[in-house]
Amino acid sequence: MKKLFYLGVLGLIIFEILNVYFIMPMPGSQQMRSIDIAYFLYTWRWIFRGIFGAMIVFGILPAFQQARWLTLLGILLATSVCYAFNFKMAADAMFEETQALSMKPANENQIKLDRVIIGVEINGEAKAYPISQIIYHHQVRDTLAGKPIMVTYCSVCRTGRVFEPTVNGKPETFRLVGMDHFNAMFEDNTTKSWWRQANGEAITGKLKGTMLPELASQQVSLDTWLKMYPASTIMQPDLKYKEEYDSTAKYESGRSRKKLTGTDSLSWKDKSWVVGIQIGKESKAFDWNRLKKERIIQTNIGKEAILLVLANDNKSFFAFKSPTNNGKFTIKNDTLMDDKLRYNLKGESIDQNKMVHISLAKVNAYQEFWHSWKTFHPNTQQY
Repeated sequence: MKKLFYLGVLGLIIFEILNVYFIMPMPGSQQMRSIDIAYFLYTWRWIFRGIFGAMIVFGILPAFQQARWLTLLGILLATSVCYAFNFKMAADAMFEETQALSMKPANENQIKLDRVIIGVEINGEAKAYPISQIIYHHQVRDTLAGKPIMVTYCSVCRTGRVFEPTVNGKPETFRLVGMDHFNAMFEDNTTKSWWRQANGEAITGKLKGTMLPELASQQVSLDTWLKMYPASTIMQPDLKYKEEYDSTAKYESGRSRKKLTGTDSLSWKDKSWVVGIQIGKESKAFDWNRLKKERIIQTNIGKEAILLVLANDNKSFFAFKSPTNNGKFTIKNDTLMDDKLRYNLKGESIDQNKMVHISLAKVNAYQEFWHSWKTFHPNTQQY
């Protein structure tokens, strides 16, 4: 019977480690296609714990009678591993959600204007969420124009996305559960399915294959955003997490050299920055270094003519559908120009004296690490 105790302790320790290993950035864990194994272990975690716990209970007395200190050491070790992997290394314990969301207008704002934000606008109402804060929280839930929104960011992939947190037409809540292929992963409260942050897809569980509705968003400097939407409100720091926010400045500017979140200054390396655009089933990635040099790129993605533009601040980028395949666009002082009209960074014609006012249709574009974009867009082209 004493063997049951030792097997139970060993089994429980191995299980708790594996239960976290597959969904956290540990050596080798994120390179494997192990999401189904991870989900199986997590779904049946209480069954495994019950089995190993029962083995420990049935074998503890004879084990204690033979080797008291070894038995106590086994109990202490198993307890320590369970506590560490469930209360210290769990994703939602390491990265807490803010419970004090504060949105302020520009005249009450405390965020520096050169910081990068994820901006969202619906029906004339605009809000800005600094990535320095979302990096830590991974998700911020809010409402915009009466619609629930879920603003997300994954620092290991450098992906910012905004979703409508509704599943099959019903509102849903999510918690950070871990990551898959280095991308943040959320669990819904109702079915316990796991959802990928990079595209809002349920990748395992009852709702596998379901997509969260994505909302148009832009990654720009706060200064540029407020010039476009001066009535926008801005997310303010939750003072409880000030230390965590302060540690993100190097990451935001690309000066971090950490293994998971550092930036490679060369082009087309795993940690190089790209801008990714997807039109239908077609996608294309653009080297950030080249975009900084050229400022404006005209190309086709599938059958669509696309404009990709970088503002003067070297942080704010915009993508539009071009009204023609033949027109030549230029940019000067954040004004887009073709041979007929001028446009602002919202894509609006600013030639008031012209009889025809044409707006450029916006296209979602994302700044990401190259390893992220090519992983989740395996057929992408490189510009």
